[in-house]
Amino acid sequence: MTLEAKLAQTEALLQEIARDHAPAVLANSFGAEDMVLTDLIAKLQLPIGIFSLDTGRLPAETYTLMQQVHERYPANPVQVYFPNTAAVESFVNESGINAFYDSVENRKSCCHIRKIEPLKRALTGQKAWITGLRREQSPTRQDLGDREFDAANGLMKFNPLIEWSEKDVWAYVRENQVPYNELHDRHYPSIGCAPCTRAISVGEDIRAGRWWWENPENKECGLHVKQSAVSIIKR
Repeated sequence: MTLEAKLAQTEALLQEIARDHAPAVLANSFGAEDMVLTDLIAKLQLPIGIFSLDTGRLPAETYTLMQQVHERYPANPVQVYFPNTAAVESFVNESGINAFYDSVENRKSCCHIRKIEPLKRALTGQKAWITGLRREQSPTRQDLGDREFDAANGLMKFNPLIEWSEKDVWAYVRENQVPYNELHDRHYPSIGCAPCTRAISVGEDIRAGRWWWENPENKECGLHVKQSAVSIIKR
């Protein structure tokens, strides 16, 4: 399928979401995929909100991009959610500032505090949320469709770029001069918190730089881990 065809499908799905699943929001972590979706929502003038989770440990380059997005898309402000201060303080004081390196359990606890709890607040009152997930990104995302019912959060979840390749994403970014995180130019295809993200080498999986000390099957923060009750609705 050509990029033009994929783009047409993505635009149609975004329009469907705005029409049939309002209120809906895009989760923007300021990766290249999320920037494509932000640009499309702005161009199509869709009534879809945009939010981001500031974990408190993001790279400086991500904050630079956040400001650029604020200036580039004034009609589409990004609502930023922060983790609960008391929960962060408790975790750090009990386990250490970088305890996520010590065990998968600690890392998932950190992710829960800094991402999952703020996500639940961001999704309160929404009927659907949109992500930039793509099937080729990770072994944990191979069976994803363009939509599913998110049982954990009680609403529909849409993945409009599920069929896009990395080449497709960057072709759109370049052609439309979409702002992006400069870490991508330093071999960071997937960007999360600064201490949990590194550059990758040629030939490595595109998510090899995320939680690189863990096994691939564990490399999700919990935002996109399906519960047993989640039903997939593929087109």
